[in-house]
Formats: sequence, structure tokens, C-alpha cells
Amino acid sequence: MNTRAQQLAAFDRLLTIMDELRAECPWDKKQTMESLRHLTIEETYELGDAILDQDMEEVKKELGDLLLHIVFYAKIGSETRDFDMADVANDICEKLIRRHPHIYADTEVKGEQEVKANWEKIKLQEGKKSVLEGVPNSLPALVKANRIQEKVAGVGFDWERPEQVLEKVKEEIGELEDELTNGSVEDVASEFGDVLFSLVNYSRFLGVNPENALERTNKKFINRFKYLESRAAEAGKNLSEMTLAEMDVFWEAAKVADQ
Repeated sequence: MNTRAQQLAAFDRLLTIMDELRAECPWDKKQTMESLRHLTIEETYELGDAILDQDMEEVKKELGDLLLHIVFYAKIGSETRDFDMADVANDICEKLIRRHPHIYADTEVKGEQEVKANWEKIKLQEGKKSVLEGVPNSLPALVKANRIQEKVAGVGFDWERPEQVLEKVKEEIGELEDELTNGSVEDVASEFGDVLFSLVNYSRFLGVNPENALERTNKKFINRFKYLESRAAEAGKNLSEMTLAEMDVFWEAAKVADQ
């Protein structure tokens, strides 16, 4: 692995290249924070894919892409004299020191949960009006539900035992079943949302990240369906002309092949 000096030299090299590109490259010269935003989001998702695939070489590359974006935003900020890379780094350093008084001050904690609780209390002391202010509005709904529940749990608004949460899941499913019989589409949608929200909460008690779990299932389904398509093609069959029972034979084979 590289030494600290080598790591610092590599970062300095990136800053130098960014300066050169911003001064000389027609594309880089035109970019704004707004024009980079959607690209940054795309790079973040690509990093997420690489992490789920446990592809360390790809993780390294995607981290580099994200680091480039951070340096790019800081460069633009320096041009408007709002902030530069040092301001960005120092701000996060100060925040980390401030929010870890059990490391940098005399606060004592017994474990991870107390660390999280202190984190949320300190944020409120910093001027936040709600513990939910840190949840971005544009997060995907599943991720947002998980973050909301983590945030409120940090200040003690939480169930005590996993069994209580599972009972809540069952209760919400019962309410959904009632609305399927008697309710409007809007009422069904509302209860369906409650079921999803309670399942996300239950996943937290199980130590399962719901976004990662669902994405793994997405990938598993995609792989199995592609196998089904491949086997059907080998047999000279068109999926749209096959019965569900015929497709299920290939699907079961896909499940075996996927093990």
C-alpha cells in the first residue's frame, strides 16, 4: 500500500490536473455545478453497483470518478471565491471532531447506539430544527424510509424489540387486506406504503439494509430471467408463445443453476 506521503502526492497531482483541465479543456471549462450534478448521481450509483458486486477493482475506479467530481466542485467554488478544497476538507474535519466528543473530548459512550444518539443531539445543538433535516428530499423512497427511521431511532423514538416490529408488519398487512376488499385505489396505495415502511423498519432490526437486499434480489431475478430466455431460445421457443407452466420449468432450472 502507498505511504501517507504518496497518498498526499497523488491528491496534489489530481488538484494540479484539475487546474489544467479547467484552464485548457473546452469541455471542462464549460461545466457548472448544475451541469455536473446528474453525472455525480450517476457515478454514485455506479459505485453502489460495484460495492454490491464486491468488485474491488471497479470500486477503486468509481471512487476515483467520485473524487474527481468533489475536486471539480471545489475548483468551481474557488473560482467564485465561495470555498476551495481546503475549506471542504477542513469543514468535514471540524464536523467529525465536533460530533465525536467520545474521541476528542471527555464524553463517555457505551456503544454504537449512544454514538448515534449523541450525533443527533449535537446536530440539534448546531442549529438543526429537526433530526429529519438531514434526509434529502430527492432520495429514492426506500432509502429515504430507512434513513428516516435511523434518524428518529437516534433520539429514542423506536421499538424495543424486533418482535414488536414484526407484529406491526402483520398489523399493516391486515389493514392492507381490509382495504383490498373495501377501499379505493388511493386507500390501498396508502396501506401498501405503510406495509413497505414497516418492512423497512423491520429490516433495520434484523441488521439488513433494505436497499441492498432488494437490489440483490433484482440482480438475482435478472440473472434467472436471462437464463430462462437463453434456454427458451436454445429450444427454439418464443417466450410470448409459451405457457406459464413451460416457462416455469426453465425458471426452476435457473434457480438450480444460480445456487
